[in-house]
Amino acid sequence: MERRAWLKSVAAGASIATTPRLLFAERLDWPTWRGPSRNGVVEGAWPDSLDEKSLVPLWSRPLGDSYSGPIASGDLVFTTESKAGRESVYALSVMDGEVRWQVEWKGTLNVPFFAARNGNWIRATPATDGKTLFVGGIRDVLVALDTATGEEKWRVDFAERFGKVPDFGMVCSPIVDGAHLYIQAGKGLHKLRCDDGTILWSSLQDAGDMMTSGAFSSPIIGELHGVRQLLVQTRTFLAGVNLESGEPYWKYEVAAFRGMNILTPTLWKNALFTSSYGGRSLLIDIEENRSPKIRWENKIEGYMSSPVVLGNYLYMHLRNKRFACLDLSTGKEAWISKPFGEYWSLVTNGDRILALDQDGTLRLIQHNPLELQVLSERALTTNEEEAWAHVGLLQGKVMVRSQKGMTVYSWS
Repeated sequence: MERRAWLKSVAAGASIATTPRLLFAERLDWPTWRGPSRNGVVEGAWPDSLDEKSLVPLWSRPLGDSYSGPIASGDLVFTTESKAGRESVYALSVMDGEVRWQVEWKGTLNVPFFAARNGNWIRATPATDGKTLFVGGIRDVLVALDTATGEEKWRVDFAERFGKVPDFGMVCSPIVDGAHLYIQAGKGLHKLRCDDGTILWSSLQDAGDMMTSGAFSSPIIGELHGVRQLLVQTRTFLAGVNLESGEPYWKYEVAAFRGMNILTPTLWKNALFTSSYGGRSLLIDIEENRSPKIRWENKIEGYMSSPVVLGNYLYMHLRNKRFACLDLSTGKEAWISKPFGEYWSLVTNGDRILALDQDGTLRLIQHNPLELQVLSERALTTNEEEAWAHVGLLQGKVMVRSQKGMTVYSWS
């Protein structure tokens, strides 16, 4: 449909929420990186404004430094911090921020000098299956805790087992699938049992140096031509991996400066989108014979912000700090905005996008391939307290983990 005609149809009430349905649509939790389906997509109608009447703080709690996004399960919100050479994870009441439990362990690392301005604190977002919380520490240690009590169930020290702490620390957020967990750590990709941490297989072994080793991305699970598989972005290539054996179905090399392939893989129909720092944006068709084939390339560069998809359109924050809308069917830019901050985390309900800028500004954006249409915006933090952690949503609530604290807002 021609885009202006499309916009008229939307104004007349046509449906535009064509994103995939949630894996956990009946749940109100935010159990992992980028939400229940791990793609930044949630269901439900949103308010029209972010003003002080619509977005009201329920509680705030000061905390140490963290880049981990908040997650939630049941009546608890989980968040991490780094302070005085130790890492902590907190279980907080969703309603009032009361500390239900806190667990800490030794965890400190000096990242390479050119990344030092982004801090030496914990990065990976935890994940939970409702019973167990899986937390990745900066020194490549994965700790499993009872969600109700904080009691440690098991831990795996990937650096000890596989020989090296990644230069940038653990970044990958684990993904839970039934009784198993998958994580990019310890110089590769690993499948573990959730109940006891047993490593069932290791794959995609990494022999790179500082510039190309230690994953920056987090995997997803999706179907390509009816085959369910783990979709993984390493520092140098994309891959589809057999969940049972760990063997790759296919691989495709993705060029990037210093191996900065950071985005979560984005699945669209039977294709994968990615974009890299110092590289390009591209859509890779995975054919029925499992051969990857480029459908299109575009010169615009993503960086750290994983995109969201609404129908045939992809919205992404770029390396040059601009926000862009791409037509996935053609690879052409629908529009590119003026510059904003350095990083945005994005969530969509299929009609609108909620975007948290690293400078602490929250924006509500209308899905519109004709132009950037900001419906409302509001500064939530100061410049001294940035918000690099991914924004989280619950039913009628917004979770914001700034660098120095955690705030839960009622949004209605």
